[in-house]
Formats: sequence, structure tokens, C-alpha cells
Amino acid sequence: MSTRTDPAIWSGLFRISADSGQTLQAQIRQAIVAAILDRQIAASMPLPSCRILAEKLGVARGTVVLAFQQLVDQGFLIARERRGHFVNPEVLTAPGRMREQAGQPAQEAIDWKARRRIAASEMPEPSKQENWIKSSYPFVYGQFDPALFPTAEWRECNRMALAVLEIRNWAADMVDRDDPLLIEQIQARLLPRRGIFANPDEIIVTLGAQNALYMLATLLMGRGTRVAMEEPGYPDARSIFRLAGAEVVPVPVDRDGIDPGAIPADCGFVFVTPSHHCPTMAPLSDERRAHLIADAERHDRIIIEDGYDAQLVDDAPPQALRGIDRSGRVVYVGSLSKTLAPGLRLGYIVAPAGLIAELRALRRFMLRHPPANNQRAVALFLSLGHHEALVRKLSAAFTERRRRLAQAIDTFLPEWRSPAAPGGTSVWLEGPPGTDTHALAQAAAARGVLIEPGARFFDRPERHSRFLRLGISSIALQHIEPGIRELATAAGRRPAAA
Repeated sequence: MSTRTDPAIWSGLFRISADSGQTLQAQIRQAIVAAILDRQIAASMPLPSCRILAEKLGVARGTVVLAFQQLVDQGFLIARERRGHFVNPEVLTAPGRMREQAGQPAQEAIDWKARRRIAASEMPEPSKQENWIKSSYPFVYGQFDPALFPTAEWRECNRMALAVLEIRNWAADMVDRDDPLLIEQIQARLLPRRGIFANPDEIIVTLGAQNALYMLATLLMGRGTRVAMEEPGYPDARSIFRLAGAEVVPVPVDRDGIDPGAIPADCGFVFVTPSHHCPTMAPLSDERRAHLIADAERHDRIIIEDGYDAQLVDDAPPQALRGIDRSGRVVYVGSLSKTLAPGLRLGYIVAPAGLIAELRALRRFMLRHPPANNQRAVALFLSLGHHEALVRKLSAAFTERRRRLAQAIDTFLPEWRSPAAPGGTSVWLEGPPGTDTHALAQAAAARGVLIEPGARFFDRPERHSRFLRLGISSIALQHIEPGIRELATAAGRRPAAA
């Protein structure tokens, strides 16, 4: 950790001149204030001692003492006994200012939007609920429950990964390879549950499912590519395909999943979430699975299968499309976000060896490989059976939460419709005519209830303001019913007596 005695940190911050027309004390104060407001001094980093700074600047120690004391009085600094002077954290919460250089305010000299080749900033923004963990009723999707996280087991695996012999296994640059133990564990423990049996050269580790989709789109798609996609569907996948230059073709979804007969013949790709459709959670029926694969063979089409919430499906999960595919047309994307932790950012792709080799070559230029220490820790977590135990624990907890949520909706929001889905970590709802879930989300947030408006899952969101998604992965069981009661109040409906 940096300390106040590190001279290199402060060499460019404190410049004083006898010809400036200001006192030395004023120059010191100005330099410190500028550094604070420009976020160049962290709140955790002590400033140089008065003696050291005085020696560095060639001024009397008393001059620095007076400058520090005035900054304390003004609230810029905090004096901590036996530790020194620190930046007041409250100052850092205010918006930063632009530094003045050469007497002129700093400003953007380059029009970066004019120079860009892809319009990433213009794609739909993700659902951001940064303070969800502080909310009373966080019906948010894709987050974890600290009460269910296997803290002791995860710490054990990280300690094991830091053993001397283990460090030798992961500390070297693996260039384009992955941890062989993790590949082995994915091959032996995760994939067979979905009916997928793959060789090591048919698996590559990614930084989550989104990274997997981005690599596939970068490698396989471009202008002129047409991608059929579920409507409603995964919004970030839609954006990723469009960033690659592809045209996204919305295909309707009902209680049996995507309708293969509605996919245009000239679509070279189809993106599906067959285990649990995103966002309705409806599974793709067996008849449509067979139809989808037969059409892919007939039209020389590639199927990108996202194993969305697949690890948390029923005790006997349906076989993945990749498991029943005999022509090598299905590319399977998996993730550990919904089971272990979303912040870990580890996923994988299962595909024919030729495609995996191309993806490894592409990944090497992007990031070489995901952090090998994390790969080894996850590999150990899988090998010791911790993940299987966690899946059982999460499945039991989420089953009970779904049941309690369905009861609460029937009681307090009976006019809202929800498709029957056998599993998953969220519930999809359609409100009565005239419902505006964006306005409802704001009203609910004021009551401590966080929900996700569903319009973003549609290709034309302005037409679909009646939908919302309620996540169950991060809300405690006992908070579900009171949370739905508060949501009903925010929706303008008087709750029934409990």
C-alpha cells in the first residue's frame, strides 16, 4: 500500500513558485484542493507529513502546518491522530471538476463518436440497480443471496489455489489455453447433467455468457448476417449481434417457446434459450426442439443455445439441444453466474473442435485467457463436490420462493398474468391494460421494492409497457409476501387483508 513517504506519488502534485504572486501557503492549499477535486488523492491514502512536504518544497515546516490546518477547517482534510492527514470522503462524493491547463478549462478535443466504428453507447442500457442489496424487497434478477453463498467452501478453494504447487500451475501465461482441471470438471460434472458429452478440445472458458456471445458474433457474424431471435428475448444478445453488423429478426414466443415455423428461411443463425426462455421462463417443448434442429439442417443454419438458468431447472432437466444435435450445428453457451456468483464472470462454450480452435485464436488477441487463478479455484470448487451441493441448496430455496411468490401474486395482484414455468430464478408478469411498469418501478422503489420493467426485452420496447420481471435469487423468503403487498399498493390496488 502507498504511504505518505512515497515521493513519486507527490512529485507532480505540489508545484510552487516564488514568482506566482501568491503566498507559499496559498499555493500549497491550491495544489492540494486541485488534487482532491480531480480525484488524484484517494481517501485511504495519507498525505505526506508536514516535515516531509516542507523538505520536498524547500519551505518552512510551519508554512505547511498552517496550510494543512486551514484545509482541515474548510473540510477538505481530516486529521487522524497518529496517522496523519487524509482527504475528507464527503468531498469526494461531489462531482469532480475539470482541471485547468494553460489557463484554459480542459475540454474534449476529439469527437470520439465521429471516429467510432460501432455504436456501443447507443445500444439499450442494462438494468442497473446498484443498491439492490440495501433494498427491503429486491426482486432483482441475476444477483446472489449472501445468505445462500457458500462462503466457507469458496474460501477453502481459494486457499487451496494459493498453495505453492497450485500457484505453479496457474501463475504462468497459458497463452490461449485454459486450466485443464477446469475443462475436465466442466466436461465431467456440468455438461452430462444437460445430456452433453464433449471432448476437452470442444470446450473453451469465457468471461461469462456475454463474453461468449460477443466472441461468437465477432467470429461468425457481419453485415448481411440474419439472426433469428426470440421475441421477447435477451436484450444484450440482441445488442451484441447488432454490434457485429447482423440483422436481428424477432420471432414470436408462446408457452411452448420459440416457434421454429416462424423463422425465415434465410436466417443463418438462431439464438434460443430453450431450458428457460429469457424472460418468460417457458421451456421449449420437445416437438419444437426436434423441429428447430431439423430446420437448421434443412437451411444450413447455426443454433446458438444459451443455457439460461439451466443448472437450476428441475431434478430431471430436459436435454440440451447440443445433446440431441447430431450435425454439429448447435453451439452451447453456459455460465456459472446463476449458481456460484455473477461477479465471478466465468462461463464456457461447447462446440465442434474446429470452431473452438478458431475461438481460442480470437480470444488470444482479446484477453489471452480468463484469469487462471479463478479458473483453478472454480475447478477445485467443482472437483470437491461443492457446486453440486450448492445447486441442490439453491434449487430447494428457489422452489419455495417461486411457490411463495405465486401465492402472493394471486392474493395481492390477481389481475396480473404469469405463464406457468417449472423453474428458474424469475417470474414474468403481464399487467392489466393501461399498466406502465416504468412508472410502477419508480413508485415501487419509493416503497423499498425493486422490480424490472419488461419492455427492454422486446425489439420495440415502446409497445410493451405492461410487462415486468420479478427475480427471486436475492430476496429472502420472508420478504416476498410483504414485498408484493407493497408492490400492489404502489400499483394503486388496495391490498387484501392478510
